[in-house]
Amino acid sequence: MRDALGECRTVLNVGAGAGSYEPVDRYVVAVEPSRSMRAQRPQGAAPAVDATAERLPFDEESFDAAMAVMTVHQWQDVTQGLKELQRVARDAVVVMTLDAPALRDFWLTDYIPEVVDVEVTRFPPIELIARVLGGKGWAVDVAPVPVPRDCTDGFGEAFYARPEAFLDPTIRRATSGLVLSPPAAVERGIERLREDLASGVWDKEYGLLRALPQRRGAIRLITATRIQR
Repeated sequence: MRDALGECRTVLNVGAGAGSYEPVDRYVVAVEPSRSMRAQRPQGAAPAVDATAERLPFDEESFDAAMAVMTVHQWQDVTQGLKELQRVARDAVVVMTLDAPALRDFWLTDYIPEVVDVEVTRFPPIELIARVLGGKGWAVDVAPVPVPRDCTDGFGEAFYARPEAFLDPTIRRATSGLVLSPPAAVERGIERLREDLASGVWDKEYGLLRALPQRRGAIRLITATRIQR
């Protein structure tokens, strides 16, 4: 994301949450409509404004760049929100999101295929985001984001090489795709995973992933750069 932000020094972070992904080497203003999420922002974090993506309370080109990390699927109007990001950004818009259909290539969906059905309904298509951001005067790039084997974030694909993690109820409760999937399907899939790990079936099928330093999965970084005004 730092590479995507390039030389931009002032950044608006929309749907910022607790600020986990905010750059610390630039001037940042956060937008977060949830009071509980704003309360979780650590001391010294960027100032947070109570607003929504669809109605940003800033003038045109107020920031060098606008960014949105794993939040577009929570917006009421994705198209309007993306247009607002471009309105307030002078040079770049950076969006990190999930290409939900690509989750079918993740081994967990062999155990709980319902996860893909859930996520496809939640996340807007990558093609839609690229089309909206790729208006006149903007160039758009879509790139997969490699996930390291020791990733400390708790999203599902972070555990591609650590399948035992999904046996932990705490981790499952922190994985939105599993939380929103039918409980019976999750329970059935996890029990089968438990058995396959114990018998060695999982390692026979997917064990090479344990040594893979990083994996390109469903996460996408969409960068729109202004090429003319």
